[in-house]
Amino acid sequence: MSRAAKSGIGKEMQDKVNAKFDPKLEREAIAWMEAVTGEKITGPLGKVLHDGLYLCRLMNKIKPGAIAKTNTSTLAFKQMENIDKYLKAAIAYGVPVSDTFQTIDLFEAQEGAGNMVQVIDSLHALGRACQRNNYTGPRLGVKMADAAPRNFSEETMKAGQTVIGLQAGYNRGASQAGMSAPGTTRHM
Repeated sequence: MSRAAKSGIGKEMQDKVNAKFDPKLEREAIAWMEAVTGEKITGPLGKVLHDGLYLCRLMNKIKPGAIAKTNTSTLAFKQMENIDKYLKAAIAYGVPVSDTFQTIDLFEAQEGAGNMVQVIDSLHALGRACQRNNYTGPRLGVKMADAAPRNFSEETMKAGQTVIGLQAGYNRGASQAGMSAPGTTRHM
């Protein structure tokens, strides 16, 4: 399937997305996926991941049984279903929804129109989630931070309510002197 070349604002947006692409992060993600799955990635990453099968196998290596059944069909909606199954499994595993990608970001990547930056960032987020879940296999990136809740005493909470935050601003000596009513003319 071939699409017309983007133009105008569509081209500008795609150029902006493409400018964020970092080959180093892509190489790190590829090396990690190969180490986890034991399968070599040959060819452009977008084409390899396009049908979602590699991602499903990756998720099942990390968490066996995470994705029960995959579709080997070449039909577009079946391939997109595989990608969706991977995304749901990744979220269930602990990848924040904000760190995932849209199915279409990957599905259109083989034509150069997708958002591989988001796909690669999502793979790094999965690597962080693996470390947080004590996955013993290969590592990617740094460990995701754990929550650090703050517990303040009632006295401290009340003291904080008396402080005027900087967002409230300060209008020292401000007045409306010299202002005229809307719609009136200016006298010279």
